[in-house]
Amino acid sequence: MPAILAEDLLNQMIPPLKGTDTTAKAARWLEEFHVGQLPVLAGRRYRGLITEQDLADYENPDTQLAELELGYGEAFVRHDQHFYRVMELAIENKIQLVPVLDEQEDYAGVVTVSDALAAFGSVPGPAGQGSILVLSMEERDYSLSQISRYVEENNAKILSAHVSTDELDAYRIRLTLRLNTDNLARITATLERFGYVVSAQFAGTATVGEDEQDRFDALLRYLNV
Repeated sequence: MPAILAEDLLNQMIPPLKGTDTTAKAARWLEEFHVGQLPVLAGRRYRGLITEQDLADYENPDTQLAELELGYGEAFVRHDQHFYRVMELAIENKIQLVPVLDEQEDYAGVVTVSDALAAFGSVPGPAGQGSILVLSMEERDYSLSQISRYVEENNAKILSAHVSTDELDAYRIRLTLRLNTDNLARITATLERFGYVVSAQFAGTATVGEDEQDRFDALLRYLNV
């Protein structure tokens, strides 16, 4: 199976905004397209993302987006990057969509997290079921045996675990768990009740193809860079 690249997942239904567009238009489009961010362009160049929080800081509905200091100017992928990179960038920046640039570094479109997850397809596990759960915690709170007990109390098991430093806080760690179930609601509720922060979760059910393990391992490597 050929690699799925960012350009293969472009969502043509979500349009970019221009610098000459107003904050009122941006707010209207965020609501209309049910997203928390939208890309803003200067010509064909990507400037950054406008967010709901940005708009809350501007009372004048006629303020043009070119006047705003936008964030996420470096949160983009190139057209030929693997879709796992889209997921990694979305997790790192806590955004719903990731802009894609073409060969000339011009804006090509966006890939949404939901589209990336759909491309991820199945997660290896019994009967084609499985999931990934990413937790953030202080180092002193890390106890895999304790976390495993919480998971097993909800009729699931940890198949593998990877620990890495939390990029946002050097005193915290990020624990990526591979579970044998795709039903995460009760597990996440239990973990959150005991103070663990669930920073990301991915689940899916489908027939497992022969290359699924490689795809899954690649995703884990991205999540634990």
